[in-house]
Amino acid sequence: MTPRSTDLAAHFMECGSLNTNLSLAPGERLVITDDLLNGSINDFAAMSMAAIVARDSQVARAAIIPLSVAASRVKAGDRHKYERLFQLIEETAFDDSVRESAEHLIAANFRETQIRELAQELGGTVGPARSRYRAFLDVIKLLIDKKISEPSFLDEFLDFTRAVAGKLDFGIYSMCVDRLFVSGNIPLMVKVSLFKEVLKYPPLIRRELITNLLSSPTAEPELVRFAQGELGGGMSRDQVTEIFLFATLKRCWQAQKLAPGRPTI
Repeated sequence: MTPRSTDLAAHFMECGSLNTNLSLAPGERLVITDDLLNGSINDFAAMSMAAIVARDSQVARAAIIPLSVAASRVKAGDRHKYERLFQLIEETAFDDSVRESAEHLIAANFRETQIRELAQELGGTVGPARSRYRAFLDVIKLLIDKKISEPSFLDEFLDFTRAVAGKLDFGIYSMCVDRLFVSGNIPLMVKVSLFKEVLKYPPLIRRELITNLLSSPTAEPELVRFAQGELGGGMSRDQVTEIFLFATLKRCWQAQKLAPGRPTI
């Protein structure tokens, strides 16, 4: 069932209040910049919420581009509605760069050149990071084909992570790590090493990746048990409790998605 636009906006708001990344629907992949730039998400309420509450800076910045394009195309007498929206974004958006962009767009009266500069700036950040991601996919293939050692693969993963940190859509990075954890072609010890690295990540990113693993129906039970046993090593009791609560929430989202006759959001 296709979610109503108001449901999507409400879901984005819920994600923001829970301090988690945006998802297209409960249990589905995270939003990436493409979803906001290619028309996959074309509801103004949802895009506005994404600009304000997205924890992924790239996604939040992408969300204001179609909004600003729409503002540039309305008659001058009707533009005040968009100005109020962008003032709200400027005042309340979680991301500093989004607040600055909203301020500049208002000051420039939503001129096309300002919008184009914003889009080029976003593309100049995301584009090279995606090229690095595609190169890393070749490294994964080398591991599967046993043409690279496990320690060398881990070095490549760490280099890839450092190169794309803060530049690649987090949804794409998360999908990459999630698939590594559940792939039957990746040795268990490699997954264990990857998990140990994830434990060192900043809290929000760490929580997102770990809860994806713990709530995955296709992850190896042995890996899940190992992950559960390692949580107390470098985190407080509150952080561990939060991870288990979020894993439970994600499992509930998955059950909601699969329930017959139930909306996805």
